[in-house]
Amino acid sequence: MRVNPLRKDLQKYLARHNLDSKFTKQLNLFLTDSGYPSLNTERIGTKHLEIYSFRIDRKYRAIFVYTPDGSIEIVDINNHYR
Repeated sequence: MRVNPLRKDLQKYLARHNLDSKFTKQLNLFLTDSGYPSLNTERIGTKHLEIYSFRIDRKYRAIFVYTPDGSIEIVDINNHYR
């Protein structure tokens, strides 16, 4: 599975919140086993919206979609509890 490069604003968000290494670790884990329990991978939204998330840590999540070519695009990284 291929992951599209992160947008600049998402890279800055990771850096600002000191999440670079955690994100990289969790993304690699996701690519190896998307159902790994600590990731808490889940579909969010309705049936018609194919939007998913996985946990970076207890507080932050990465929101992603599958693109038509089968790759993953991270569309947002946010504080899960806000």
